[in-house]
Amino acid sequence: MTDIFSDLTARGLIAVSTDEAALRKALNEESLTYYVGFDPTAPSLHMGNLVQLITAARLQQAGHNPLALVGGATGLIGDPRMSGERTLNPREVVEEWLAKIRTQVEKFLDFDGPHAAQVVNNYDWTSELSAIDFLRDVGKHFPVNRMLAKESVSARLSNESGLSFTEFSYQVLQGNDYLELYRRYGCTLQTGGSDQWGNLTSGVDLIRRVESQSVHALATPLITKADGTKFGKTESGTVWLDADLTSPYAFCQFWLNADDRDAVKYLKVFSLRSLEEIAAIEAEFTAAPHTRMAQKTLAEDVTTLVHGKENYDQAIAAAAALFGGGELVSLDSGTLGAATAELPRGDVSTTQLSEGLPVADAFVAAGIVKSKGEARRAIKDGGAYVNNVKVSGEDPTLTPAEVLPTESGGVILLRRGKKTLGAVDIVS
Repeated sequence: MTDIFSDLTARGLIAVSTDEAALRKALNEESLTYYVGFDPTAPSLHMGNLVQLITAARLQQAGHNPLALVGGATGLIGDPRMSGERTLNPREVVEEWLAKIRTQVEKFLDFDGPHAAQVVNNYDWTSELSAIDFLRDVGKHFPVNRMLAKESVSARLSNESGLSFTEFSYQVLQGNDYLELYRRYGCTLQTGGSDQWGNLTSGVDLIRRVESQSVHALATPLITKADGTKFGKTESGTVWLDADLTSPYAFCQFWLNADDRDAVKYLKVFSLRSLEEIAAIEAEFTAAPHTRMAQKTLAEDVTTLVHGKENYDQAIAAAAALFGGGELVSLDSGTLGAATAELPRGDVSTTQLSEGLPVADAFVAAGIVKSKGEARRAIKDGGAYVNNVKVSGEDPTLTPAEVLPTESGGVILLRRGKKTLGAVDIVS
């Protein structure tokens, strides 16, 4: 890639930067060392962090040298939030989360070759600073009036909860990170989200004051949804990159369900395909939006990137199987449980199954129909399915033989017509 700055611009990935002409020239003519940071303030990174991970991967592919910073020090404090003071997590919890996040970050970068990535931890240099050294050598370079102007700081100062000195000092710590990486690795570019711009420029200013050198910062925009809802959120909560928190099935479905207005935009941001490839997909999608070509490509690219090809294939097989397009018994218990997790559901007991539970009762329990009479009419009309098998007869029953194993026990999939799905969980 000869012009990574133009590529990022065309993808809508540059919200603001320091001197654009100087940064463009440096990216095109040099092999920069750059860094992006992730704090362990949760047990996993989430969809918003994915923008930074993929941007880091693009820069590496363009011939630049990534430093992935995991915030063993800053994770103990937390960046100020608009909503109020963070709860400080115990050190052992932060260390556990740090290990998980480090593993997630390592999936996205290449650690071999001429532009090999490195993972660094800001605890390594921050823990060595005494309070006196921190205040004398670092703090003296931060004008308080500029620190107060930061949006998250000013907003918190104007409400009743206020802002502790702990969180107020976060931007000083992040600025010091950039200075240390400049000194240790020759790092001259920091990337992050636009909501972090004040923190990004704190390091730029610190290096200018201490080392009399100009360095760069680049911020990506916050990703939004066309319908106004928050990106990376679903009805069930945050979309995490950890498969234990958001299953590969649910992760894949998030992308498949992208609004038509968002799908191509997301491809430009989250897919590693070239802009030429994406333009061809967009043309096909525009001509035949009912094919959902953009969403399918998006789901395949991002799910494979985050969870691997095997998990993507399982997620697609599970989606097909739910609606009769595949064998439910071919799904592993984890995938089946994840695929049915969001369905309307009810509970039935092993005793009920052993005695022969009427299918009509199960349909009512799952919320697919409002009454047994409605369920019986669906059965009579040939529109009732158990585990994708059409049921018939006067009063068909369910037995333990219909139970499909899941990690939580067992489930029976119910369907009325082509699209109305539900399930019953098996309880003792």
